[in-house]
Amino acid sequence: MTVWAIGDLQGCYDATQRLLEKIAFDPAKDRLWFCGDLVNRGGQSLETLRLVHSLRDNATVVLGNHDLSLLAIGERREEEQRKVNPDLQRVVLAEDADTLLSWLRRQKLVHVDRALGWMMVHAGLAPKWTTQLAEKHGREIEERLQGDQYQRLLKNMYGDGPVWNPRLGGIDRHRAIINICTRLRYCSPRGRISYEDKGVPGTQPPGLYPWYAVPGRAERDLKIVCGHWSALGLFIGHGVHAIDTGAVWGGKLTALQLDSGELRVVQVAGRDVPANPPKPRPRGRR
Repeated sequence: MTVWAIGDLQGCYDATQRLLEKIAFDPAKDRLWFCGDLVNRGGQSLETLRLVHSLRDNATVVLGNHDLSLLAIGERREEEQRKVNPDLQRVVLAEDADTLLSWLRRQKLVHVDRALGWMMVHAGLAPKWTTQLAEKHGREIEERLQGDQYQRLLKNMYGDGPVWNPRLGGIDRHRAIINICTRLRYCSPRGRISYEDKGVPGTQPPGLYPWYAVPGRAERDLKIVCGHWSALGLFIGHGVHAIDTGAVWGGKLTALQLDSGELRVVQVAGRDVPANPPKPRPRGRR
């Protein structure tokens, strides 16, 4: 058996198929870990979601911010759904939307495999979170997404605050956990997230650090694989393996083998994009 982690798909179905072919994925013996953001921007979100769903017996998925947004859109009235971008609109209005979204809602926020020695999260961990705390807090959100109150969570998860504090409760606590796991790039040593700064390390204001390099951060006993930060590119350091290499922006789609003693990275070309693509319109603070 070979275990592969794959970076953000973001609706790039063709690139995903190319990557599965290049790693010679065999569902009879291999396993896939998807680092979240399966959908949005790539133009083939419906096809991509259907593909990953078809591989569900051989795949582990953690939710990204775009996946959670899709779930929230899926709970809106149809007239509101028709106002979102065409890529996501095709998903929520598809004949199999209920099947796909019900399955997506039951995926993880944090995945841990101690036998393998790895954990997976879409974006990152708070400075003081150990892997055990991350798994515990991720499970809090997973239980609510899979429970009777999931609609309330999806409706109220938006917003940039509050800063994480273990004494938080209710929706503030849930929002803080979701923001850390799905939106984190830079933060202060006390855990204040900067949502505006998305460039490469060295471009951020003083007092902010990449989440994996914050002074005084907790010791972590597992290697971490994540996505979310396309500007960072392929990054390996501090026990972190970041593999969002910007497939949706014309970069690469990356797979990392997790069950090998040697570093093995496989990449394919991402989505073809125009030479001067139009700037995306703002879609809220996520």
